[in-house]
Amino acid sequence: MNTDIINQLGNITGPVNILTNENMNKHTTFKVGGAADVFVTPQSIEEAVNIIRLLLSKNEPYVVIGNGSNILVSDSGYRGCIVCMDKGTDAITVNGKSIKAEAGAMLSKAAYAAYENGLTGLEFASGIPGTVGGAMVMNAGAYGQEMKDVTVSVTLFDASSGEVLTVPACDMEFGYRTSIVKKHPYTVLAAEFELKAGNREEIKARMDELALARRQKQPLEYPSAGSTFKRPEGYFAGKLIEDAGLKGYTVGGAAVSEKHCGFVVNTGNATAAEVLQLMSDVRDRVNERFGVVLEPEVVMIGDAKI
Repeated sequence: MNTDIINQLGNITGPVNILTNENMNKHTTFKVGGAADVFVTPQSIEEAVNIIRLLLSKNEPYVVIGNGSNILVSDSGYRGCIVCMDKGTDAITVNGKSIKAEAGAMLSKAAYAAYENGLTGLEFASGIPGTVGGAMVMNAGAYGQEMKDVTVSVTLFDASSGEVLTVPACDMEFGYRTSIVKKHPYTVLAAEFELKAGNREEIKARMDELALARRQKQPLEYPSAGSTFKRPEGYFAGKLIEDAGLKGYTVGGAAVSEKHCGFVVNTGNATAAEVLQLMSDVRDRVNERFGVVLEPEVVMIGDAKI
């Protein structure tokens, strides 16, 4: 990306919010990945929209991320601009039984805001380590509930028209780990949730119960991108992987978690290539043993693929 475009980005969000040749292992929960040409952190939703409009006008490739909890960046990095919707785009407002959250807000903070206001319905999301934006893209879920169950509308930027849209949940095409955002050039800017009045003590107890279950069942002590593979219809990915004899299987610093086989973890200084090779090995072994093809849940950026 040429200096002129970088300067124009700086005019939108301030030079302090733009980094060049930035290692993505600092910005992903997997702690792997090479350098992005440009890494920009908008300080408002308006800035985010203007940044994306500028990049589109210059035909510059870009990827929008949140807190990096469900992505795998290749060792070669990303040739283009990473737009990080994070702390500058994380406002949460509560109005009656409605919660509006910007894309960069952590789901856990939205769930805590609900609890503080005596609202029930978001407890399941209190431990999901992602942002509202990512949760809308993936229709994030846990413990039998999904974001579609509480979402009223989503505010999107449409790269094809350059316009900001408010889309009702019924038109979001929410499915298992998917939404309309995965099919069209949309960027999530914000979302609105409709909850129910509840008992604060009961809400907190449920959040604590789910937090304990996560600590007991998931390898939170290691860097990872959460569940690595989607749940195949009629199966559980972790059970298939374990039954294929792959518990603890390693490639370099990447490993199938001993605690939960649905997680690939970075045991120390893993490379993206090692993670990808391990994922490929797991997919092939499970297919050989059970005739089931596992599909990655983690989003791959750069030339990462299996």
